[in-house]
Amino acid sequence: MSIRDQIVKLEALAAVDAELHRLDEQLAEERGILANLKSELRTLDEKLVTDRASLSEMDKTRGELMAEVRQMTTQIERSREKLSRSRNERESNAAQRELEELRKLQRDREDESTKLSTLSESARKTIEETEAAQKKIADELGGRESDISKSLTAAMQERDAKIGERTRLAEAVQAMTLRRYEQVRKRKGNAIAKTIDGTCLSCHMRLPPMLFQKLMRGDAFEQCPSCNRILYYEPPADEREGGTS
Repeated sequence: MSIRDQIVKLEALAAVDAELHRLDEQLAEERGILANLKSELRTLDEKLVTDRASLSEMDKTRGELMAEVRQMTTQIERSREKLSRSRNERESNAAQRELEELRKLQRDREDESTKLSTLSESARKTIEETEAAQKKIADELGGRESDISKSLTAAMQERDAKIGERTRLAEAVQAMTLRRYEQVRKRKGNAIAKTIDGTCLSCHMRLPPMLFQKLMRGDAFEQCPSCNRILYYEPPADEREGGTS
Protein backbone atom coordinates (compact mmCIF):
# COMPACT_ATOMS: atom_id res chain seq x y z
CA MET A 1 0.00 0.00 0.00
CA SER A 2 1.39 3.40 -1.00
CA ILE A 3 2.09 6.26 1.39
CA ARG A 4 -0.77 8.21 -0.18
CA ASP A 5 -3.18 5.30 0.40
CA GLN A 6 -2.00 5.11 4.02
CA ILE A 7 -2.58 8.85 4.43
CA VAL A 8 -6.15 8.50 3.17
CA LYS A 9 -6.79 5.68 5.66
CA LEU A 10 -5.19 7.61 8.54
CA GLU A 11 -7.21 10.74 7.77
CA ALA A 12 -10.40 8.68 7.76
CA LEU A 13 -9.34 7.00 11.00
CA ALA A 14 -8.60 10.39 12.59
CA ALA A 15 -12.02 11.68 11.51
CA VAL A 16 -13.74 8.68 13.11
CA ASP A 17 -11.68 9.11 16.29
CA ALA A 18 -12.68 12.79 16.44
CA GLU A 19 -16.33 11.79 16.08
CA LEU A 20 -15.95 9.12 18.78
CA HIS A 21 -14.40 11.73 21.08
CA ARG A 22 -17.38 14.04 20.44
CA LEU A 23 -19.84 11.24 21.16
CA ASP A 24 -18.00 10.29 24.37
CA GLU A 25 -18.17 13.90 25.53
CA GLN A 26 -21.89 14.06 24.66
CA LEU A 27 -22.57 10.84 26.55
CA ALA A 28 -20.58 12.05 29.56
CA GLU A 29 -22.38 15.42 29.56
CA GLU A 30 -25.88 13.93 29.34
CA ARG A 31 -25.13 11.26 31.92
CA GLY A 32 -23.71 14.01 34.11
CA ILE A 33 -26.93 16.05 33.80
CA LEU A 34 -29.02 13.06 34.91
CA ALA A 35 -26.60 12.16 37.69
CA ASN A 36 -26.56 15.75 39.01
CA LEU A 37 -30.36 16.01 39.00
CA LYS A 38 -30.71 12.68 40.78
CA SER A 39 -28.00 13.67 43.28
CA GLU A 40 -29.75 17.00 44.00
CA LEU A 41 -33.04 15.17 44.45
CA ARG A 42 -31.47 12.67 46.87
CA THR A 43 -29.89 15.52 48.84
CA LEU A 44 -33.24 17.30 49.14
CA ASP A 45 -35.01 14.05 50.10
CA GLU A 46 -32.46 13.48 52.87
CA LYS A 47 -32.77 17.10 54.02
CA LEU A 48 -36.55 16.80 54.23
CA VAL A 49 -36.29 13.64 56.32
CA THR A 50 -33.86 15.35 58.70
CA ASP A 51 -35.83 18.63 58.88
CA ARG A 52 -39.17 16.90 59.41
CA ALA A 53 -37.69 14.77 62.18
CA SER A 54 -36.23 17.90 63.79
CA LEU A 55 -39.57 19.73 63.52
CA SER A 56 -41.41 16.77 65.04
CA GLU A 57 -38.95 16.72 67.94
CA MET A 58 -39.37 20.48 68.49
CA ASP A 59 -43.17 20.19 68.45
CA LYS A 60 -43.00 17.31 70.89
CA THR A 61 -40.69 19.23 73.25
CA ARG A 62 -42.88 22.35 73.00
CA GLY A 63 -45.95 20.25 73.83
CA GLU A 64 -44.17 18.89 76.90
CA LEU A 65 -43.18 22.44 77.96
CA MET A 66 -46.75 23.70 77.58
CA ALA A 67 -47.98 20.76 79.66
CA GLU A 68 -45.47 21.74 82.36
CA VAL A 69 -46.69 25.36 82.18
CA ARG A 70 -50.28 24.22 82.71
CA GLN A 71 -49.19 22.02 85.59
CA MET A 72 -47.27 24.90 87.13
CA THR A 73 -50.31 27.15 86.76
CA THR A 74 -52.21 24.68 88.93
CA GLN A 75 -49.34 24.56 91.42
CA ILE A 76 -49.20 28.36 91.52
CA GLU A 77 -52.89 28.52 92.35
CA ARG A 78 -52.31 26.05 95.19
CA SER A 79 -49.36 28.12 96.46
CA ARG A 80 -51.53 31.24 96.44
CA GLU A 81 -54.14 29.41 98.47
CA LYS A 82 -51.43 28.23 100.83
CA LEU A 83 -50.16 31.80 101.13
CA SER A 84 -53.66 33.08 101.87
CA ARG A 85 -54.07 30.44 104.60
CA SER A 86 -50.69 31.18 106.24
CA ARG A 87 -51.05 31.40 110.01
CA ASN A 88 -47.73 33.05 110.76
CA GLU A 89 -44.80 34.85 109.15
CA ARG A 90 -42.79 31.65 108.79
CA GLU A 91 -45.52 29.91 106.80
CA SER A 92 -46.11 33.08 104.79
CA ASN A 93 -42.42 33.41 103.83
CA ALA A 94 -42.21 29.73 102.83
CA ALA A 95 -45.34 30.00 100.70
CA GLN A 96 -44.05 33.22 99.12
CA ARG A 97 -40.69 31.59 98.19
CA GLU A 98 -42.48 28.59 96.71
CA LEU A 99 -44.75 30.87 94.72
CA GLU A 100 -41.81 32.91 93.34
CA GLU A 101 -39.88 29.76 92.38
CA LEU A 102 -42.91 28.35 90.58
CA ARG A 103 -43.47 31.64 88.74
CA LYS A 104 -39.80 31.71 87.69
CA LEU A 105 -39.96 28.12 86.46
CA GLN A 106 -43.15 28.92 84.60
CA ARG A 107 -41.55 31.97 82.93
CA ASP A 108 -38.51 29.87 81.97
CA ARG A 109 -40.74 27.21 80.41
CA GLU A 110 -42.78 29.85 78.60
CA ASP A 111 -39.56 31.46 77.25
CA GLU A 112 -38.31 28.07 76.07
CA SER A 113 -41.69 27.40 74.48
CA THR A 114 -41.61 30.77 72.68
CA LYS A 115 -38.11 30.11 71.36
CA LEU A 116 -39.16 26.67 70.15
CA SER A 117 -42.23 28.18 68.51
CA THR A 118 -40.01 30.60 66.57
CA LEU A 119 -37.64 27.79 65.58
CA SER A 120 -40.58 25.62 64.53
CA GLU A 121 -41.95 28.35 62.29
CA SER A 122 -38.53 28.78 60.71
CA ALA A 123 -38.24 25.01 60.25
CA ARG A 124 -41.69 24.85 58.62
CA LYS A 125 -40.72 27.62 56.22
CA THR A 126 -37.48 25.82 55.36
CA ILE A 127 -39.39 22.58 54.77
CA GLU A 128 -41.83 24.38 52.46
CA GLU A 129 -38.93 25.87 50.48
CA THR A 130 -37.20 22.49 50.29
CA GLU A 131 -40.41 20.82 49.15
CA ALA A 132 -40.79 23.45 46.42
CA ALA A 133 -37.19 22.89 45.29
CA GLN A 134 -37.72 19.12 45.43
CA LYS A 135 -40.83 19.36 43.24
CA LYS A 136 -39.05 21.62 40.75
CA ILE A 137 -36.13 19.20 40.35
CA ALA A 138 -38.42 16.16 40.28
CA ASP A 139 -40.47 17.82 37.51
CA GLU A 140 -37.30 18.72 35.62
CA LEU A 141 -35.95 15.20 36.01
CA GLY A 142 -39.25 13.70 34.87
CA GLY A 143 -39.34 16.00 31.87
CA ARG A 144 -35.75 15.50 30.80
CA GLU A 145 -35.04 11.89 31.77
CA SER A 146 -37.02 10.44 28.88
CA ASP A 147 -35.46 12.82 26.33
CA ILE A 148 -31.95 12.29 27.66
CA SER A 149 -32.45 8.51 27.72
CA LYS A 150 -33.50 8.60 24.06
CA SER A 151 -30.53 10.81 23.23
CA LEU A 152 -28.19 8.46 25.11
CA THR A 153 -29.57 5.45 23.25
CA ALA A 154 -29.12 7.18 19.88
CA ALA A 155 -25.58 8.32 20.80
CA MET A 156 -24.66 4.81 21.97
CA GLN A 157 -25.94 3.30 18.73
CA GLU A 158 -23.99 5.88 16.72
CA ARG A 159 -20.92 5.21 18.83
CA ASP A 160 -21.19 1.44 18.27
CA ALA A 161 -21.44 2.03 14.52
CA LYS A 162 -18.38 4.32 14.63
CA ILE A 163 -16.42 1.71 16.59
CA GLY A 164 -17.23 -0.84 13.89
CA GLU A 165 -16.13 1.62 11.21
CA ARG A 166 -12.95 2.37 13.16
CA THR A 167 -12.13 -1.34 13.42
CA ARG A 168 -12.41 -1.72 9.64
CA LEU A 169 -10.26 1.34 9.00
CA ALA A 170 -7.62 0.28 11.54
CA GLU A 171 -7.34 -3.12 9.86
CA ALA A 172 -6.51 -1.36 6.58
CA VAL A 173 -3.56 0.56 8.11
CA GLN A 174 -0.14 -1.05 8.26
CA ALA A 175 0.53 -2.46 11.74
CA MET A 176 3.65 -0.38 12.44
CA THR A 177 1.95 2.83 11.29
CA LEU A 178 -1.12 2.02 13.37
CA ARG A 179 1.00 1.48 16.50
CA ARG A 180 2.67 4.85 15.97
CA TYR A 181 -0.72 6.48 15.38
CA GLU A 182 -2.20 5.00 18.59
CA GLN A 183 0.80 6.07 20.66
CA VAL A 184 0.50 9.67 19.48
CA ARG A 185 -3.31 9.70 19.76
CA LYS A 186 -3.18 8.68 23.44
CA ARG A 187 -0.96 11.68 24.17
CA LYS A 188 -2.28 14.28 21.76
CA GLY A 189 -5.82 13.28 20.86
CA ASN A 190 -5.35 14.11 17.19
CA ALA A 191 -2.45 12.00 15.89
CA ILE A 192 -2.03 13.18 12.32
CA ALA A 193 -1.01 16.53 10.83
CA LYS A 194 -0.14 17.88 7.44
CA THR A 195 2.17 20.50 6.01
CA ILE A 196 1.74 22.53 2.87
CA ASP A 197 4.50 25.12 3.06
CA GLY A 198 6.95 23.67 5.56
CA THR A 199 4.91 24.47 8.70
CA CYS A 200 3.13 21.82 10.79
CA LEU A 201 -0.52 22.81 10.58
CA SER A 202 -1.28 21.33 14.00
CA CYS A 203 1.35 23.01 16.18
CA HIS A 204 2.31 25.74 13.65
CA MET A 205 6.03 25.17 14.12
CA ARG A 206 8.41 25.55 11.17
CA LEU A 207 9.89 22.24 10.00
CA PRO A 208 13.60 21.70 9.26
CA PRO A 209 14.12 22.17 5.50
CA MET A 210 15.56 18.66 5.00
CA LEU A 211 12.53 17.10 6.71
CA PHE A 212 10.17 19.14 4.56
CA GLN A 213 12.00 18.06 1.40
CA LYS A 214 11.71 14.43 2.49
CA LEU A 215 7.98 14.81 3.11
CA MET A 216 7.53 16.41 -0.30
CA ARG A 217 9.05 13.33 -1.93
CA GLY A 218 6.42 11.20 -0.19
CA ASP A 219 8.81 8.33 0.51
CA ALA A 220 7.78 7.69 4.12
CA PHE A 221 5.89 9.00 7.12
CA GLU A 222 7.69 11.35 9.46
CA GLN A 223 6.81 12.88 12.82
CA CYS A 224 6.74 16.56 13.63
CA PRO A 225 9.82 17.38 15.78
CA SER A 226 7.66 19.71 17.90
CA CYS A 227 4.31 17.93 18.51
CA ASN A 228 5.30 14.38 17.41
CA ARG A 229 2.19 13.98 15.26
CA ILE A 230 2.44 11.81 12.15
CA LEU A 231 3.20 14.30 9.43
CA TYR A 232 2.58 14.25 5.69
CA TYR A 233 2.87 16.68 2.82
CA GLU A 234 -0.15 17.98 0.93
CA PRO A 235 0.50 20.08 -2.16
CA PRO A 236 -1.09 23.54 -2.28
CA ALA A 237 -4.56 23.70 -3.84
CA ASP A 238 -3.35 25.32 -7.09
CA GLU A 239 -0.80 22.53 -7.61
CA ARG A 240 -3.44 19.83 -6.96
CA GLU A 241 -5.79 21.51 -9.41
CA GLY A 242 -3.03 21.81 -11.98
CA GLY A 243 -2.20 18.12 -11.59
CA THR A 244 -5.79 17.05 -12.24
CA SER A 245 -6.39 19.32 -15.28
